[in-house]
Amino acid sequence: MDKYAVIGNPVAHSKSPQIHALFARATGQAMTYERLLAPLNGFDATVEAFAAQGGQGLNVTVPFKLQAFALAHTASDRALAAGACNTLSRDGAGWYADNTDGAGIVHDLMQNLGVALAGRDVLVLGAGGAARGILTPLFAQQPRSVTICNRTMTKAEALATTFAARGPVRAASPAALAGTDFDVVINATSAGLGTDVSLPWPAALFRPQALAYDMIYGDVDTAFLRWARAHGATRAADGLGMLVEQAAESFMLWRGVRPDTRSVFAMLRPG
Repeated sequence: MDKYAVIGNPVAHSKSPQIHALFARATGQAMTYERLLAPLNGFDATVEAFAAQGGQGLNVTVPFKLQAFALAHTASDRALAAGACNTLSRDGAGWYADNTDGAGIVHDLMQNLGVALAGRDVLVLGAGGAARGILTPLFAQQPRSVTICNRTMTKAEALATTFAARGPVRAASPAALAGTDFDVVINATSAGLGTDVSLPWPAALFRPQALAYDMIYGDVDTAFLRWARAHGATRAADGLGMLVEQAAESFMLWRGVRPDTRSVFAMLRPG
């Protein structure tokens, strides 16, 4: 059977094997999917050993998304725009890089959560690889504006400059957000992971009916989502939907069919 895996460090927590096993069963695909722990200094060697054993595709998680992009010999437009890769597909003797994160979050927002993005004002918190990976599909939905907020303004400004041709975008520091509000606020940082975290943003970011979305997922609300609810967000969602939908995009790249995701949500978060 064709071999697939998720590669990262750490990787033991990954839900991807459960997700892809359900996808394979639902679509009748003959494939295996495992977790692959790569040494921090041994990503390329681990990938090539996997290929030598017949590996056909990889999901890539932290901290290897930039190395995966550099390893590939061809890449999709969305991976090129992101400068990072979360999906590798065997292409002859080499690897094809894709980035399904942005497609996953947009699908989750629009299809699962019913959030319209066209004509809306969107705030992205963070200017690292997570933020970069979602911006191209986000702009494709024609929001009225996208604001990129980061504590290090030079990073936010560089990202805004990179994506300026795709739509109306500006960079802002946390302090500069005072007096502004948004329809959708996406946390693309690790802030709020802990239980006692001082979050740097002003409180009044959320318009009536605004959605707070954390790209991180967990069994309980993240600190960011608790903060958002306490400061006026009427809707809040974590990144579990993004995880499942980006996995479905990867599966479609590998197998040529996009699986229905509803049964996976029921399995991962029953009730």
